[in-house]
Formats: sequence, C-alpha cells, structure tokens
Amino acid sequence: MSFDRVAIIGLGLLGGSIGLAVQDALPGVVTTGYDADAATRTRARERGLCAHIFDSAAEAVRDADLVIFCVPVGAMGAAAGEVAGAIKPGAIVSDVGSSKESVAKALAEALPGATIIPAHPVAGTENSGPDAGFASLFRNRWCIVTPPEGAAPDHVEAVSAFWSALGANVEVMTPQHHDLVLAVTSHLPHLIAYTIVGTASDLEGVTQSEVIKYSAGGFRDFTRIAASDPTMWRDVFLSNKDAVLEMLQRFSEDLTALQRAIRVGDGAQLFDHFTRTRAIRRSIIELGQDDARPDFGRSDHGSAES
Repeated sequence: MSFDRVAIIGLGLLGGSIGLAVQDALPGVVTTGYDADAATRTRARERGLCAHIFDSAAEAVRDADLVIFCVPVGAMGAAAGEVAGAIKPGAIVSDVGSSKESVAKALAEALPGATIIPAHPVAGTENSGPDAGFASLFRNRWCIVTPPEGAAPDHVEAVSAFWSALGANVEVMTPQHHDLVLAVTSHLPHLIAYTIVGTASDLEGVTQSEVIKYSAGGFRDFTRIAASDPTMWRDVFLSNKDAVLEMLQRFSEDLTALQRAIRVGDGAQLFDHFTRTRAIRRSIIELGQDDARPDFGRSDHGSAES
C-alpha cells in the first residue's frame, strides 16, 4: 500500500521538514497540515510547508491516508483526541516522538480502533518552529519504526517505505527496545548537556560573560544541544523516565569510577577508557552519521538529533 494524501499535525521543525521532504521526494502526494498556533499556520502557509493548511485538525486529517502527529510527546493524546472521528477508515496513524511506549498508549487511547504505526526519525536540530524545517533533514538519518504487537506487515512496510522515500535509513524494533536505546544515545546526552550548561551558568567564581567568551569546542557543542526545544525535552524525560533513570544510574556509576581514577592517579584506566570511546566516535563517522571535517562540516542547519 502507498499514500496519496498525508496529513501533518504540528508544523514545527519535524512537521515542516516532512511537508517539504514529501513535496521534494514524493511530488504526487498531497500534503495537508495543521498547527494549534495561528501564527505558525500563517508562517507555514508563507513557506509552503504543505499544499493545504487548515484552521482545524479535523479538516486537515479528513481523507488522509497517513496522519502524522508532530507535536511534543506530552501533547500526543490531546492532539489525537481533536481528530477522533475525522480520520477515515483504513488510514494509518503515526508520529515522530522520541519515546514510543507512552506515545503508542496515548494514541491508542485517543483513537480506539485506529491503525497506529509509531515511528521516530532520529534527526533534528536545536532550532524549532515553522522556519526551522528543511527538506533534506532526514537524508541518511535513521528512522525507527515501532509497530505494536500484531501489526499487519503491509502497514509496517508502508510506513517504512514512506520514510525511505524521504531519504531515511529505516529500522524496525519494539517500542520498549527503542526507548532503552534512545535513552542512552539521545535522552541522556541531552540531560547531561542541560546539566553542564546550567552548572557553568551557576558558578560563582566565573562570570557568565567569561563562560560565553572562553567557550572551547566541547562546551560550545554542549550549548548547541542544550538549546533544543524545552517543551519537547521536558515531555521526553517525563514520558521515558524509566529508561532514562536506568541509563542515568549506569552513567553515575561510570562517572564515579572515572572520578576515582583521577583521584588516585590511575592514568592507565583513564587512557584505556578514552581509547575505547575514541573508537566509538570513529565508528559513527564511518557510518556516515557525522563528519570528521573541522566543526563537523556543519551547515547553518546544525545536526542535533532528537
């Protein structure tokens, strides 16, 4: 099966990028869109993020073959509730949230009987809003599809093929495994970045102007991550709290071990640890998930993942 009409609910970075990517890669597919913010709808029309942008969610999803919710994970249930009864029979409902168990549950409760195939494109930048989207966001990035148990294979394949058409590399896994993987690869790094930047701003012996003026590459890159949308990340941590807390406990134990190595002067342990982590970085570059060029070869779009 394929999709002739795709509805996008939420026209920020991800929703806007999907709209532009569909127009670029699937020109025969009609896109419709809606955002709860009137100013965002106006700007989305100006940028042409979708072919048709409506002033109600129900209008946007009517006749759509695929409905994608691109709102913060904490708002998924409410957003889905707005279109209950308006989604046509046989349509597939999906999303782009970075925690999957909680989102799947919220969508299923709001849309009983609907065909729900959640997904998570592991792509994004620290920017948000209708001006942040761009068509190439998903190219050579991963999109993880997390179908519920018993989902029809053709429905899973249809969602997978949609993301492949937008340039993404697609992986299918259970919602539970997704949440554990993303807790360590995305959620925990964001939590650490928020913490480090907050710690620097609270230091009494260092002024804020000095923190900004003398930021070397490491701290600078942490600030890029820490600039990500606060509403989205608040909801991510609350919705995936079990996996995040599990990874945070493991991180705390590893950090304590490094703290002890520094205290006792165990250079061998530090060298071995840094050598192992350096190899991880090289593997990421080899897989094409980042760039070894100066400043990581980044454009103005950035490359922080969600």
